[in-house]
Amino acid sequence: MAVAAPADLAAVLQTGDWAFVLGNWRVLLLGAVVTVVLMATSLTLGFLAGFPAGAVEAYGSGWTKELVSTAGVVLRGTPIVVLIVLFFFGIPVPKLGSVPVVDVRLSAFLAATLALGLRSGAYQSQVFRGAIQSIDEGQLEAARSVGLTHRQAVRHVIFPQAVRRSVPGFQNEFTIVLKDTSVAFAIGLAELLTRAENLYLQPGRDTAIMEVIIVISAVYFVLTFATNRTLDYLGDAFSIPEGSE
Repeated sequence: MAVAAPADLAAVLQTGDWAFVLGNWRVLLLGAVVTVVLMATSLTLGFLAGFPAGAVEAYGSGWTKELVSTAGVVLRGTPIVVLIVLFFFGIPVPKLGSVPVVDVRLSAFLAATLALGLRSGAYQSQVFRGAIQSIDEGQLEAARSVGLTHRQAVRHVIFPQAVRRSVPGFQNEFTIVLKDTSVAFAIGLAELLTRAENLYLQPGRDTAIMEVIIVISAVYFVLTFATNRTLDYLGDAFSIPEGSE
């Protein structure tokens, strides 16, 4: 295999192209902001859907448990790009206009949030289910023995512990959702990858592809690293001390 000479590398990574990328830092910054907001809304929706689903799978029975379990399997088994396209083109999402400041169509943002959030909820439900089932059943029985209903016992005794035990499991899910936001370019949402593609598709700027990709890869790495370190801190801060049960 031939090894690229320094002159070849210089031709690929040209100073003018770097200047072009850096000159459009505001465009990429806005894309990063949209990416972070999309990740936050998707994870929030995933949490709101995932914890009840995990509780149903842990404590439910009958058709309710079967329905939640089946929905989770379908969502986890469907590629995220298919879900995003389905929600955007196949479901009547209302036309909500756009946000001119960041050039984002709200209908596309809503479709991406629903797809990413519900798929995340399907995975988060398994994190919660495992956390719930790891808590000794004696704690639930003890809570019932002092007069709490089953729902109150789950809410006040099981729920707080399950959330704390789930923090390490969220690390992988946060990273996956962050990277999956890039798939929203399939419906034209102006997140980081879409804006990056628009830069090097400008006439005469196809030589800047490598520079643009390097920059947005660095941005994704920084976001992922910051997220993981934050979750490490939260995991240590809210972990259940040994021997506290």
